[in-house]
Amino acid sequence: MLLIDDEHFALQKNFTSPTCPSPLLGHSPTMPKSSSPDLTIHPPRSPRVRLGGYVLLPRMLDKCRATLAGKNGEYSYNCPLDQYFLKFAGVDPDALQKQVAAGLGDGAILSWIEKNQKHHRSGQEIETWSDFMNRRAPASVEQRERMNQYQSGAGKDREDITTWFDVLDLDDFASFGGPA
Repeated sequence: MLLIDDEHFALQKNFTSPTCPSPLLGHSPTMPKSSSPDLTIHPPRSPRVRLGGYVLLPRMLDKCRATLAGKNGEYSYNCPLDQYFLKFAGVDPDALQKQVAAGLGDGAILSWIEKNQKHHRSGQEIETWSDFMNRRAPASVEQRERMNQYQSGAGKDREDITTWFDVLDLDDFASFGGPA
Protein backbone atom coordinates (compact mmCIF):
# COMPACT_ATOMS: atom_id res chain seq x y z
CA MET A 1 0.00 0.00 0.00
CA LEU A 2 1.37 3.42 -0.93
CA LEU A 3 1.02 6.24 1.56
CA ILE A 4 1.78 9.92 1.80
CA ASP A 5 2.65 12.04 4.79
CA ASP A 6 2.11 15.71 5.41
CA GLU A 7 5.78 16.44 5.59
CA HIS A 8 7.11 15.46 2.21
CA PHE A 9 4.19 14.10 0.25
CA ALA A 10 6.38 10.99 0.40
CA LEU A 11 5.45 7.34 0.22
CA GLN A 12 4.74 5.82 3.61
CA LYS A 13 3.75 2.40 4.82
CA ASN A 14 0.48 3.31 6.58
CA PHE A 15 -2.86 5.01 5.73
CA THR A 16 -5.51 6.42 8.08
CA SER A 17 -8.64 8.51 8.37
CA PRO A 18 -10.55 9.67 11.38
CA THR A 19 -14.11 10.49 11.69
CA CYS A 20 -13.80 14.13 10.84
CA PRO A 21 -15.12 16.39 13.58
CA SER A 22 -17.31 19.28 12.64
CA PRO A 23 -15.34 22.25 11.34
CA LEU A 24 -17.47 24.37 13.65
CA LEU A 25 -16.02 22.77 16.78
CA GLY A 26 -13.43 24.74 18.66
CA HIS A 27 -14.30 28.23 17.49
CA SER A 28 -15.18 29.74 20.85
CA PRO A 29 -12.44 31.80 22.48
CA THR A 30 -13.94 30.80 25.84
CA MET A 31 -13.51 27.13 25.10
CA PRO A 32 -11.79 25.17 27.88
CA LYS A 33 -8.17 24.18 27.55
CA SER A 34 -7.66 21.70 24.75
CA SER A 35 -6.53 18.14 25.27
CA SER A 36 -3.89 16.51 23.12
CA PRO A 37 -4.98 14.08 20.42
CA ASP A 38 -3.17 10.75 20.29
CA LEU A 39 -2.04 10.51 16.67
CA THR A 40 -0.70 7.01 17.26
CA ILE A 41 -4.29 5.71 17.39
CA HIS A 42 -6.14 8.12 15.06
CA PRO A 43 -5.18 10.75 12.50
CA PRO A 44 -5.37 14.53 12.87
CA ARG A 45 -8.32 16.37 11.41
CA SER A 46 -8.60 16.43 7.64
CA PRO A 47 -6.67 19.21 5.88
CA ARG A 48 -10.08 20.37 4.59
CA VAL A 49 -11.42 21.22 8.06
CA ARG A 50 -11.36 24.98 8.56
CA LEU A 51 -10.82 27.27 11.50
CA GLY A 52 -11.36 30.98 10.90
CA GLY A 53 -11.74 30.08 7.22
CA TYR A 54 -8.24 28.56 7.04
CA VAL A 55 -7.78 25.01 5.77
CA LEU A 56 -4.84 23.13 7.35
CA LEU A 57 -4.97 25.08 10.63
CA PRO A 58 -6.99 22.54 12.67
CA ARG A 59 -4.79 19.69 11.38
CA MET A 60 -1.64 21.63 12.25
CA LEU A 61 -2.95 22.34 15.77
CA ASP A 62 -3.70 18.63 16.26
CA LYS A 63 -0.13 17.79 15.23
CA CYS A 64 1.32 20.50 17.46
CA ARG A 65 -0.66 19.32 20.51
CA ALA A 66 0.25 15.69 19.86
CA THR A 67 3.93 16.60 19.41
CA LEU A 68 3.96 18.46 22.73
CA ALA A 69 2.42 15.38 24.39
CA GLY A 70 4.80 12.97 22.65
CA LYS A 71 1.86 11.32 20.84
CA ASN A 72 2.43 12.52 17.28
CA GLY A 73 3.27 9.13 15.76
CA GLU A 74 4.25 9.59 12.10
CA TYR A 75 3.00 13.20 12.02
CA SER A 76 5.24 16.26 12.29
CA TYR A 77 4.41 19.78 13.40
CA ASN A 78 5.83 22.61 11.26
CA CYS A 79 6.29 20.28 8.29
CA PRO A 80 6.29 21.71 4.73
CA LEU A 81 2.50 21.36 4.55
CA ASP A 82 2.05 23.35 7.78
CA GLN A 83 4.40 25.98 6.40
CA TYR A 84 1.91 26.82 3.64
CA PHE A 85 -0.41 28.15 6.36
CA LEU A 86 2.37 29.66 8.49
CA LYS A 87 3.77 31.62 5.55
CA PHE A 88 0.37 32.73 4.25
CA ALA A 89 -0.71 34.01 7.66
CA GLY A 90 2.75 35.22 8.69
CA VAL A 91 2.86 33.25 11.94
CA ASP A 92 6.04 32.15 13.69
CA PRO A 93 5.80 28.38 14.36
CA ASP A 94 7.70 28.58 17.66
CA ALA A 95 5.52 31.39 18.99
CA LEU A 96 2.40 29.48 17.94
CA GLN A 97 3.69 26.33 19.63
CA LYS A 98 4.13 28.29 22.89
CA GLN A 99 0.48 29.33 22.75
CA VAL A 100 -0.62 25.76 22.08
CA ALA A 101 1.59 24.55 24.96
CA ALA A 102 -0.36 26.89 27.26
CA GLY A 103 -3.38 24.66 26.62
CA LEU A 104 -5.47 27.17 24.66
CA GLY A 105 -8.43 25.86 22.66
CA ASP A 106 -8.81 26.36 18.93
CA GLY A 107 -10.86 29.55 19.29
CA ALA A 108 -8.31 31.19 21.57
CA ILE A 109 -5.48 30.13 19.25
CA LEU A 110 -7.34 31.65 16.30
CA SER A 111 -7.76 34.91 18.24
CA TRP A 112 -4.03 34.90 19.04
CA ILE A 113 -3.19 34.30 15.37
CA GLU A 114 -5.45 37.15 14.25
CA LYS A 115 -3.73 39.53 16.68
CA ASN A 116 -0.15 38.41 16.01
CA GLN A 117 0.03 37.45 12.34
CA LYS A 118 2.30 39.49 10.06
CA HIS A 119 -0.07 39.26 7.10
CA HIS A 120 -3.55 40.39 8.08
CA ARG A 121 -5.75 38.81 5.43
CA SER A 122 -9.30 39.67 4.48
CA GLY A 123 -12.00 37.03 4.59
CA GLN A 124 -11.95 36.96 0.80
CA GLU A 125 -8.18 36.37 0.72
CA ILE A 126 -8.47 33.56 3.26
CA GLU A 127 -11.33 31.97 1.32
CA THR A 128 -9.42 32.21 -1.98
CA TRP A 129 -6.26 30.73 -0.45
CA SER A 130 -8.19 27.93 1.27
CA ASP A 131 -10.06 27.08 -1.93
CA PHE A 132 -6.77 27.02 -3.86
CA MET A 133 -5.17 24.72 -1.27
CA ASN A 134 -8.24 22.46 -1.31
CA ARG A 135 -7.98 22.09 -5.11
CA ARG A 136 -4.18 21.96 -5.25
CA ALA A 137 -3.08 19.20 -7.59
CA PRO A 138 0.24 18.03 -8.99
CA ALA A 139 1.84 20.78 -11.08
CA SER A 140 5.00 19.14 -12.39
CA VAL A 141 5.63 15.93 -14.29
CA GLU A 142 7.35 14.49 -11.20
CA GLN A 143 4.36 15.34 -8.99
CA ARG A 144 1.92 13.87 -11.52
CA GLU A 145 3.96 10.64 -11.59
CA ARG A 146 3.84 10.53 -7.77
CA MET A 147 0.06 11.06 -7.87
CA ASN A 148 -0.22 8.17 -10.34
CA GLN A 149 1.65 5.97 -7.84
CA TYR A 150 -0.81 6.89 -5.10
CA GLN A 151 -3.77 6.20 -7.35
CA SER A 152 -2.34 2.84 -8.38
CA GLY A 153 -1.83 1.89 -4.74
CA ALA A 154 -5.41 2.84 -3.91
CA GLY A 155 -6.89 1.02 -6.89
CA LYS A 156 -6.51 1.72 -10.57
CA ASP A 157 -10.22 2.44 -10.96
CA ARG A 158 -10.23 5.25 -8.39
CA GLU A 159 -11.00 8.51 -10.17
CA ASP A 160 -11.68 10.47 -6.99
CA ILE A 161 -8.04 10.95 -5.96
CA THR A 162 -7.10 14.13 -7.84
CA THR A 163 -5.77 16.62 -5.27
CA TRP A 164 -3.13 16.50 -2.55
CA PHE A 165 -5.86 16.79 0.10
CA ASP A 166 -7.53 13.70 -1.45
CA VAL A 167 -4.24 11.84 -1.02
CA LEU A 168 -3.84 12.99 2.60
CA ASP A 169 -7.40 11.98 3.50
CA LEU A 170 -6.93 8.57 1.87
CA ASP A 171 -3.57 8.10 3.56
CA ASP A 172 -5.04 8.99 6.95
CA PHE A 173 -7.97 6.64 6.42
CA ALA A 174 -5.91 3.69 5.22
CA SER A 175 -3.15 4.19 7.82
CA PHE A 176 -5.61 3.46 10.60
CA GLY A 177 -7.17 0.40 9.01
CA GLY A 178 -9.66 1.72 6.48
CA PRO A 179 -9.78 0.20 3.00
CA ALA A 180 -8.00 2.15 0.27
